[in-house]
Amino acid sequence: MTEPLKPGATIGILGGGQLGRMLSVAASRMGYRTHIFEPGAAPAADVAHRLTNAPYEDETALRDFAASVDVVTYEFENVPAASLDVIESIVPIRPNRRALAVSQDRLDEKDFLTGLGLTTAPYARVDSAEELAAAMQGQDRAILKTRRLGYDGKGQVRLSAGDDTAAAWAQVNAPSVLEGFVDFTAEISVIVARGQDGSVAAFDPGLNVHRDGILRNTTVPCGLPSRLIPDAVLTASRIVSALDYVGVVGVELFVTPRGLIVNEIAPRVHNSGHWTQAGCAVDQFEQHVRAIAGLPLGDGKRYADVVMENLIGDDMDRLPEWLAQPDTQVHLYGKAEVKPGRKMGHVNRIIRR
Repeated sequence: MTEPLKPGATIGILGGGQLGRMLSVAASRMGYRTHIFEPGAAPAADVAHRLTNAPYEDETALRDFAASVDVVTYEFENVPAASLDVIESIVPIRPNRRALAVSQDRLDEKDFLTGLGLTTAPYARVDSAEELAAAMQGQDRAILKTRRLGYDGKGQVRLSAGDDTAAAWAQVNAPSVLEGFVDFTAEISVIVARGQDGSVAAFDPGLNVHRDGILRNTTVPCGLPSRLIPDAVLTASRIVSALDYVGVVGVELFVTPRGLIVNEIAPRVHNSGHWTQAGCAVDQFEQHVRAIAGLPLGDGKRYADVVMENLIGDDMDRLPEWLAQPDTQVHLYGKAEVKPGRKMGHVNRIIRR
């Protein structure tokens, strides 16, 4: 374990979206500066000490960025491996490269999870239209997902028995995974952190509702049978320990009559963990900063019931309504243009019982 970062140190963040923005706010509360590296528009730059606006292929910019910070973290998974090679030769990256490699490829992720003895949806590797047709044999329903670069429902095609598999493949046309459909009663997620000393702290599982492949809201407590809560937390803890992980990770799980099934892991702070900003003394963003800085993890105990609702596209029209409601936090991401399907902010409502 390395020495903890002292106040005044600089944390580098790969990615300048809303997660980088909220990480920067949390870091500033703890006396740290942040330096954002982002090839495109960077809402996080509004609250960061410094911004490097350059492509991930710009080796000179990467080296200058790495030399200016004390540790590097990331707000999304799809940073090119070559860029990480440059950075890691100069400064530590937390969470580690293995966590990124596993999460960047859906097939590798499934193999990793099943290798731990955890249950996932049935899956098959698909690299051609012929392999897709063969994998669909005997399937009633399935989802074809690209192995890389898919998020918020992108890079996915739903299939039913008898559908034109050639047409489905033409939509994707990239190395993929076919996942058998899981008949689940609910989806929950666990936000869990692991420190440099191996300590693990988990937040309460949240109940997630998606629409069109995008998370709409998360409710805590999740309202599921109490016997499932320890199982969910233990599953998430096993994953971070197996990865020798440092930082916060989001683990999405399906609740089924046969038990919990791991849907996916996200090696970063997670949309479904935004409720912690209103429900806990130490939220997921501060917890991540504590972990990567080598500080003790905070107490993730929940002191309030919370519903987090994403503000997506035209939801911004309801902003005056949200601002007028009691027991409500409004978090806007500083994005200049409202677009359909674009996450513009979120609202945390504290529920009084």
